[in-house]
Amino acid sequence: MPRYEYRCRPCGDTFEVSRPMAESSAPATCPAGHDDTVKLLSAVAVGGAAGSAPAPAAGGGGGGGCCGGGCCG
Repeated sequence: MPRYEYRCRPCGDTFEVSRPMAESSAPATCPAGHDDTVKLLSAVAVGGAAGSAPAPAAGGGGGGGCCGGGCCG
């Protein structure tokens, strides 16, 4: 089940709530009982170690195109 992070405006605490994605926009009450909370944006890592960035491709160049910037031949 996904975890969503919230911040309480009155007390400034941050907290997490586990809930189904269908309820992701539902209001959340902070552990101290305050209803004035805001959902924070979270960065999600896919694969690899948390906090690490993928290594840049050898040869550099960037670009785009059908091959993601590589030489198609």
